[in-house]
Amino acid sequence: MRALRILLIVVVVLGGLFVLADRLAVGFAEDEAAEKLKNTENLATTPDVSIKGFPFLTQVAGGELDDVEVGIEDYEATAETGETIRIDGLRANMKNVRFSGDYSSATAATATGTASISYAELLRTARSEPTEVGPGVTARVVGLSDGGNGRIKVAVEATVLGVKLPRPVQVLSSVTAEGDTVKVHADSLPSFGGVDIAESRARDITDFEQRIDGLPGGIRLDKVEAAKNGVEITVQGSNVRLAG
Repeated sequence: MRALRILLIVVVVLGGLFVLADRLAVGFAEDEAAEKLKNTENLATTPDVSIKGFPFLTQVAGGELDDVEVGIEDYEATAETGETIRIDGLRANMKNVRFSGDYSSATAATATGTASISYAELLRTARSEPTEVGPGVTARVVGLSDGGNGRIKVAVEATVLGVKLPRPVQVLSSVTAEGDTVKVHADSLPSFGGVDIAESRARDITDFEQRIDGLPGGIRLDKVEAAKNGVEITVQGSNVRLAG
């Protein structure tokens, strides 16, 4: 019985040491991965990297991590045109992450995630300069907000025959994702002081879009939805590069 107790104690101690070594190793790997991702994507701040699953060391031995979560608070996505738009709170879940023997590169088989674009940021893509939309009528977008039921409320300031309307015209709009582009489209066209405006001219003001094709690792825009403080986006991708 004494020998059995000693054996059990040894097993418990060794198990505890293995867990400690495993957690120390995963902490070191998370820090290294975060630094590599920061350098690869030229991020202003170090992202959060969390490696899930236990034990970590056996995953390393197999050359593949089951589940890695990445968080980037502020990301400047750059389109091919050179325009940038700030993406807030990007959270991505990477599955089946394979890495090279020298750990210089890592690629996830699949990735899904969420993020948001504030209304203030999206407003920068709308037509903010007064533009003629009809005889004696100019208009511009001055604000975006939550319109409820998945809609965006677009505030349009209009001037008719030199007189600015006392309050902005409110337009409820739908927001959709088409490919890598966020599109805002008015559900119905507004009346600018009772003046008839051609639909195409009115939509030059009310409708606008923002291309987002510079997300980290090659993940792509999937879906968008209007929310209280901005547009919530869903992203996904395959063969997503974390580093290297």
